[in-house]
Amino acid sequence: MASKGWQHPYVNIFKHVRVEDWRKSTKEGDVSSYTDKKLKSPVYRIRGPVPANSYILVPKNINQSLGLTGRFFYLLFRPTPGKYFVVHLDVAAEEGQVIRISFSNMFKEFKSTATWLQFPFLCGAAKDSVYESTSKSARHGLVGPAPTSVRWTCLMLDLQHTLSVYLKRCYSHLKSVKLCANMAVKNMFTTDLLLDPGVSFSEAKLMGLASSLGTGPMPREMSFPVPKGGSWHDLYDYIRFPSEGTKLPFDSIQKGSPQPETRCASNQRSPVRERPRCIDLSKAVQDRVSLIQQITTPKLLPRNHTPVVANVPELDVVSTYQRDWLGHTDDQQQESPCSSSHQLPSRQSCDTDDGGVHVYVHPDDGLSNHGEESEEEFVCTPVPRPVSLQSSNKTKPQKLLPDPILRLSRIIGFGGATTKCVLWTKSGDAVVYPCHAIIVSMKISSNQQRFFIGHTDKVSALAFNGNTTLLASAQTGNNSVVRVWNYHKGNCLAMFRIHAHSLSCLSFSHGGGILCGVGKDSHNKTMVVVWNTLNVSKRGEVTVLAKAHTDVDIHTMKVTFFDDTRMVSCGRDNIRLWRVRNGMLRSCPVNLGEYHSMDFTDVAFEEGSSSDQHLDDRTLFVSSRSGHIFEIDYSRVVIRNVRRLLPAQQQHAEHREKWTFNTGPGIAINSISVSSSFCATGSEDGFLRLWPHDFSAVFLEAEHEGPVSVVSASFDSLQVLAATSTGNLGFLDVSSRGYNTLMRSHTDTVLGFSVDGVHRHLTTASSDGTVRIWNMDSLHQLYDFVSEDSPCSVAFHPSEQTFCCGFTSGIVRVFDISSAKLLAEHQQHRGEVVGLAFSADGEFMYSADSQGSLALYNSSEEDHNVIKVACNVVARGTERAPDALSVSSDSRCLAFVGPSEYIVTIADARSLDEVLHVDVSILDVESPRLDSALKVCFSPASIEHLLVATSANKILWVSTKTGRLLREVSKVHKHQCSSLAVSEDSRFLLTAGHNAVKVWDYNMQLDTNSQMFIGHSQPIRQVSFTPDQLGVVSVGDAIFLWDFLANPVDSLTDSCSPLRVSYSSAPKTVPPDTEVNGVRLSNGMPRQAAPLPSSPPRLDISTTDQVDQGALGSLSICDDSPAIPNIPAEATNRVSSSDSAVSFLKVTDLVHMSPLNTNGMDTVHLKQKKRVRPDCYRHFIPRFKTSCLDQAVVAPQPQEEGIKLKAVIGYNGNGRGNMVWSPDQGLFAYSCGCVVVVEYLDTGRQRHFQGHSEEISCLAVTNDAQTVASAAGGSNDSKSLICIWDVQKGICRNTISHHWGAVQCLAFSRDDRFFLSVGDFSDPEVALWSTKNFQLLSSVSVSGPIHDAAFSPSAHSQMACVGSQGAYFCLIHSQGLNVELQVQRMKTPAEVGDVELTALCYHMDSLLFTGTNRGHVCVWDVNTQRCFMTWEADEGEIGVLLSRGNRLLTGSNTRWLRQWEVEAVQEGTPQEKVSNVEDSGKTVALEQEVMLDGTIVSAAFDTTMDMGIVGTTAGTLWYISWAENSNIRLVSGHKTKVNDVVFSFDESHFATCSEDGSVRVWSTSSYELVVQFQVLNQACGCVCWSPSSSKDSTCVAAGYSDGTLRIFRLASTEMELRLHPHQVAVTAIQYSANGHVILSSGRNGLVAVSSPVNGATIRVIRDHKGAMITTIQCVNEQCKNFGLEGNEMWLAASVDRRVSVWAADWLRDKCDLLDWLTFPAPTYFAGDSLPPSLAAFCPADYSLVVYTGYGVEKELCYYSLTKKQIIKKIALPHWPTCISLSSKSELVAVGSNERVLKLIQSTSGRFQDFLQHSDSLQTCHFSPSGTLLFSVAYNEILLWEVKGL
Repeated sequence: MASKGWQHPYVNIFKHVRVEDWRKSTKEGDVSSYTDKKLKSPVYRIRGPVPANSYILVPKNINQSLGLTGRFFYLLFRPTPGKYFVVHLDVAAEEGQVIRISFSNMFKEFKSTATWLQFPFLCGAAKDSVYESTSKSARHGLVGPAPTSVRWTCLMLDLQHTLSVYLKRCYSHLKSVKLCANMAVKNMFTTDLLLDPGVSFSEAKLMGLASSLGTGPMPREMSFPVPKGGSWHDLYDYIRFPSEGTKLPFDSIQKGSPQPETRCASNQRSPVRERPRCIDLSKAVQDRVSLIQQITTPKLLPRNHTPVVANVPELDVVSTYQRDWLGHTDDQQQESPCSSSHQLPSRQSCDTDDGGVHVYVHPDDGLSNHGEESEEEFVCTPVPRPVSLQSSNKTKPQKLLPDPILRLSRIIGFGGATTKCVLWTKSGDAVVYPCHAIIVSMKISSNQQRFFIGHTDKVSALAFNGNTTLLASAQTGNNSVVRVWNYHKGNCLAMFRIHAHSLSCLSFSHGGGILCGVGKDSHNKTMVVVWNTLNVSKRGEVTVLAKAHTDVDIHTMKVTFFDDTRMVSCGRDNIRLWRVRNGMLRSCPVNLGEYHSMDFTDVAFEEGSSSDQHLDDRTLFVSSRSGHIFEIDYSRVVIRNVRRLLPAQQQHAEHREKWTFNTGPGIAINSISVSSSFCATGSEDGFLRLWPHDFSAVFLEAEHEGPVSVVSASFDSLQVLAATSTGNLGFLDVSSRGYNTLMRSHTDTVLGFSVDGVHRHLTTASSDGTVRIWNMDSLHQLYDFVSEDSPCSVAFHPSEQTFCCGFTSGIVRVFDISSAKLLAEHQQHRGEVVGLAFSADGEFMYSADSQGSLALYNSSEEDHNVIKVACNVVARGTERAPDALSVSSDSRCLAFVGPSEYIVTIADARSLDEVLHVDVSILDVESPRLDSALKVCFSPASIEHLLVATSANKILWVSTKTGRLLREVSKVHKHQCSSLAVSEDSRFLLTAGHNAVKVWDYNMQLDTNSQMFIGHSQPIRQVSFTPDQLGVVSVGDAIFLWDFLANPVDSLTDSCSPLRVSYSSAPKTVPPDTEVNGVRLSNGMPRQAAPLPSSPPRLDISTTDQVDQGALGSLSICDDSPAIPNIPAEATNRVSSSDSAVSFLKVTDLVHMSPLNTNGMDTVHLKQKKRVRPDCYRHFIPRFKTSCLDQAVVAPQPQEEGIKLKAVIGYNGNGRGNMVWSPDQGLFAYSCGCVVVVEYLDTGRQRHFQGHSEEISCLAVTNDAQTVASAAGGSNDSKSLICIWDVQKGICRNTISHHWGAVQCLAFSRDDRFFLSVGDFSDPEVALWSTKNFQLLSSVSVSGPIHDAAFSPSAHSQMACVGSQGAYFCLIHSQGLNVELQVQRMKTPAEVGDVELTALCYHMDSLLFTGTNRGHVCVWDVNTQRCFMTWEADEGEIGVLLSRGNRLLTGSNTRWLRQWEVEAVQEGTPQEKVSNVEDSGKTVALEQEVMLDGTIVSAAFDTTMDMGIVGTTAGTLWYISWAENSNIRLVSGHKTKVNDVVFSFDESHFATCSEDGSVRVWSTSSYELVVQFQVLNQACGCVCWSPSSSKDSTCVAAGYSDGTLRIFRLASTEMELRLHPHQVAVTAIQYSANGHVILSSGRNGLVAVSSPVNGATIRVIRDHKGAMITTIQCVNEQCKNFGLEGNEMWLAASVDRRVSVWAADWLRDKCDLLDWLTFPAPTYFAGDSLPPSLAAFCPADYSLVVYTGYGVEKELCYYSLTKKQIIKKIALPHWPTCISLSSKSELVAVGSNERVLKLIQSTSGRFQDFLQHSDSLQTCHFSPSGTLLFSVAYNEILLWEVKGL
């Protein structure tokens, strides 16, 4: 044969024979060519009912031969779904014989002759399809037609191996190929290389795959396309046969489980053992079975990994299931990360064998053995899902349910092996950190946690890839284990060991293809390992790319972000650069010169530079313990710069002389992080510092309680994460300078705990010497008690806020949390306190010590006097701590182990007299050893049961009456039981042993009585149920909070009728200050602001004889209190901001209160089914807002405000029934935003009720007009707030929070005894209150929305409601203190069709009018509760009904207000049948009607219906006089958003403009609308006044969205001129200081200078082109001081943070640029809403420009035009949305998106905050004199009188 060189590396057979020409090949039957959409290339389709009749044959002549000598034959094809196919290969052996190799899915079994081999082919299916699942579980394989989801397949046949094994012949060459129907084929080729189709060329290059090694990637012309980010094996199938034919240095992927993990024997199935059968298999059958198994369920393990299986129990039939406990995203609730393994039913005795094991480490990890008998160990790279073995009983075995019964909810703890590993996610919304053996991901906004569980020892290193999708982790111990996780799904992708211990560092490459780790080898030398993780996300194998052993010390090592093959490291005396090349890991040191003897701690590259930046520009930063920071030139491997951070030097001369660059105490830097904006360092002195890149000065720092071990800047550089070696974790918000503590933790073992069920507090004692109190909901540390002694046990009082703590010295101390007092200190004990307990009734306290003494205290007294001390009654030793004592639930008995370890004593709890001795050593006579007692526990519900845990690993049930043994359970844990507890209902038992928690069926009557949960890395010290029985707490290495998922005994069902619910008055024995709700704290006082301590308050126990109440007053403030609605200033004592120094520059470690935390009731509410909003305008829907109220803002104290609300301009037309008028008493009130306005119509004076923070929906007034009620929605998803106002005093008498949604309507009864509130569609509930104390009397929930409600005017016990479901007639029954509300629902009459009842009013005594959403009025008889008459009163929806005398008022969304004469309705007897007015013969006459400017939403009239007030959605309140047939505007306001408001120069008027295109001019004295200019179909964006002094010549200029300017003259009330200088919307407008020109700017950044006389455009300034201008201001100023000519200056500020200042003389046509300011800012993501850039001249000195906008900091900058620099900055807590500078007292008004109007004294920095707006502020303006101030939020315009600060 000719040379074979031309066949290398492969031969494309179709190309070789030019198959498209059909000259060297032939086709028969239905063979066609088409372009496959998936492959995006031409393929051939072979179809036909008989496969042999349709085919492609290569070569064409059977006498010819292809002569292809390649060992491997590759076929790229796809079987036709539902059809059969056949492939024949004619292969020549070296002996000259031709053998046919055939495979087909129609072959049922393997057949072989001397010249023919027939293999059955099993078609695969698409991933996760039913066919795939079936094929994986079937033992016989699935032969037959291809499934519908069959995929494109790459089949590789080893021709040499096939001939050698099956026929013992030597392969020569491939002669011919025949492809028979039915299939689609892309190509086929031969090669001597073993190719991997799932590896790209770049991956192969990195892996070192080369043709010289016999391997390589698939040729491009033969490869299948894979979309970006996709996985080849998720799209296609790869089959190798025979898979064991060629021994290569790596494993390939096989058909049936295309992902790499399928090479592990235990991946797809649990261990299965079938019943033995004796069957003789021939060699051929064995081969056929081998092929089937290889194609369907391959079992190859990774190379050099051998599965070891021992002691697998014999099972007849085993069913398997798989369950993924970790496959959850961040938004999903975390499931219990455990698996359940149920073994064979145990024998009838109570011996257990961990039948139900819920573990955090899978059996296949090879890290632990589960259960007593199982010793299975599987070692493989990919990690399988948990599997479960079930019993083979035909009847379903009974097991403990639910399964799992515990779910890990939260963990309080941080660190363990290291506190140097904390990571940001890419989005910056979560941080990842280790907590001993568990990895925690916590959302920083809500503190929600999810867990990565699988390590069996403490986690020592963490690393993210660049986009934070892959997480790598390593654990301590010998043969450290590394795991790679899918971060978002939470599942483990790979697990592998390295032959090293003390693995201390991991680093991922940016793309995730390389992982680097540093540890110690067996000789304690430093070992660096580099793994290839390219395919890990595809479940591929992780291989070692390179490995190196070195003697140099490595503290930190990181993979460079610009090159996956390069690393940098630092350690003691060295900085090294590493590189992987050709499978070798080499390094070179940096020449350190004189700095060679330093301890280097961390390395960091300058972030923000692109990855394609030239290598020469790379700068490496290295920190050291001496305070030096090195800048390393990466390309030249030399030091570029060295800086040293020194502490502030003292003022002594000798110290200044001694301190030099290389001497003196430098700041030891533990960590460094470099972002594009700053450099962050964490140092041993506890400071996190932010520096500029040149380290010239610290611009921000945060002090911590301990050394900062690690710092990390977020990806957007807006937050910096910091962790301390003392277990604290938090982050600094760079923009707000606020520090948020995420987690605090004990730094040593937690010895014991106790739970306060009332306040949800948890107290813990630790070996670190501290006692800490935690909030169980927020996980925040509330208090930290320190002492010279070491605490060892704690116990909470069952009902009071007190707890006791025992110490190793024997001292017992009792603390009162609420008052921060040490109540008592006792020193009766000589040894360590091993047990503390309170009686269930709280009257007694008990303590026991290690020397055997027992003490009884009277806990009903504050000093806790000692009643009795008994010596030598408790067993000596400390092994029973911290819960050596147990008190029965009836407080009668006390149990403990003693006086010896073999005796359990039950004593009288009131006298300590011994009642019973039980010798546990003699209970098991067959035991060869004496059994001793370890723990005792009473059963709460079965007080005759005492549970005893013994040293023989048993639990004994002992009768407390007789001492008899009732029940015994053995083999409770592998190790001795360290703690046990029983649930309150005695249905479950909780035990802890070593690192595991077990939950048991208390009665031990199931086949599987327990479930086990593993998560702790150290022995568990104590475990218990929470008092509410909804959770479990376990402590040891950390504090684990579990959700207890057991079902209650009886499901709670509501047996009451949904329409009849009665409530009794609140019991008087419960003081209101003990209620835990959203409005009050534990002390009963509304919370004003979050505390800002630098750390949790500490109490020095050794010096607490006289505790300073003032100093520790903050101890009573909880860190997780819910958000509190604003309470009127008159009703509360606020903390004045002026009483304390205000500093924005000092940042301390603050306890962070998350604004997103909600209480438990909130959580339940949020999970309720979302109701549909009704389609009728009468139902109140709050205006959508994107702003969020800042709950931490504190308003100034009364009479100390710098500004006082003078007037509210406008009326909220979005409210419903939000106007009340009592003509007899002269009360007129309405709402605007969150303010209730009381206006006196005779004088126009206003009073304001301020207490709400959200939009007010409705109002109600008592009949005597002495009380007004207002309702508004709650903030942060809290309940709505109803305020009850005393009209005369102007104060809030009461507040009510009951309804979850908005409040739809309010009403007082005719006698003012009752008060009614109705929730909106999201919470349709009617609540009845007593007006005496506003206590809830009764409430009823209905199924549909309620739109209106009213009390009967004559019968005090009757009321009615209307809604979507019809009319509700309610009757109030009072019996003593109990009030019951009976409700009867009546459907809408069918005569009016499918309508909703939207409004109602009573008429006379027995009639009720209701309106519908289609304009009908229905008349109901109240006594019979039946509708008897209807008429059509309007064409639209009726939203207002009002009846006075014989007149009825209707108001609708057609804007018609109509008055009807309805006297005829009450005449006669109601008809049996509903009739129309016309049919009944009665007359309803329309007397008068008027059309107003909007939909009618509120109305109030006098008793004769002659005059009244009506409110519309246009924001107008109309005075209606039917007698005079007139209507007058009382109150006017804007309906849409107000864009600008500005005073006239004489302050007599002000102008507003809005989105509706209107410009309105108002009188400042009367607040009345003077004139309105309306432009249709345009929005008016800005307005300004002309500077003319003459009233006749005063003009207003406005800019519109179509680019036009309009000038209106007030004297003539006409438009004087229309200009069109812009093609885009006008954003700012201003007359020049002298009025000669008008300056206007467009959205495109162009500034036009126009003449107000002729409208001509004088010039266009293009300097800001492309950036929208937000501000233009003009002032009179001689510019010669600045070196330019001009008599006035003007400035323009644009959104790109640029400000231009100009000098102008318009009469001389001069306009020159005076200065150009550009303010820096960090990068931001596209789509973010940035705060505006704002600028203004300082009124006191026009040479100063004040600027604010998006930047590195939130601040006001004062720029001097003369000095050309910023001379002053004022830090702000929020981004400003508007500013205004006063000409008086140097005041600055700043508005923000947090709804805060801040008044600042610019010289002193003193400020006050005002929260009278319900939305973000968009503009604010001082009057020219500085005496008045306007602030605007949406359409709310508030006018303030300025007093000054």
